[in-house]
Amino acid sequence: MTISGGREFPGGLAAAMAVPFAGEGGESGVDFEALGGFLPAAETAQWFREWCGNEEQNGSEFLVFGADGSGGCAAVWLTRPGRPLADQPVVFLGSEGEAAVVARDLGDFLWLLADGFGPKEAAEHAAGRRRQARPHAELTLIAQEFAPGPRRPAAIVVEQAAREFPDFEDLVSAMSWTEADRALG
Repeated sequence: MTISGGREFPGGLAAAMAVPFAGEGGESGVDFEALGGFLPAAETAQWFREWCGNEEQNGSEFLVFGADGSGGCAAVWLTRPGRPLADQPVVFLGSEGEAAVVARDLGDFLWLLADGFGPKEAAEHAAGRRRQARPHAELTLIAQEFAPGPRRPAAIVVEQAAREFPDFEDLVSAMSWTEADRALG
């Protein structure tokens, strides 16, 4: 699947990414910095090759839109062919090799943010490091405007994403193997 048009964020994501996050030690406890648009394809390929250690990969199925302080990235995962960008899941690919689907779509991601979770915090929550919700008034208003359906608590968003995409970590791990690695077996 390819992205059509420019590298700009769609409406709801653009609105949410315009809200500053305080950083890991700050009031929100969210370690996340939004980019101004999706990372260009060449930069995504370079980052993904370094991240997975496989020069055969280009990360074209990921639209990177932000990062945490350690270099982990948040991205839209283009896994639903023919579906709009808003219907694609959001993932976190951490600096230590973590890989998690944190929201089933951009609407769920907006609710995740509204509940005080960034991509890294959602991945940590999914890995068993539980986090209390810290509702964010401005992000809640954005989610109410742009996310379809009623409010969904972050814990439910993370749980539903993990249930829908249980093999994501294995899929990403397989991308780290080159053809030569597979031949060696």
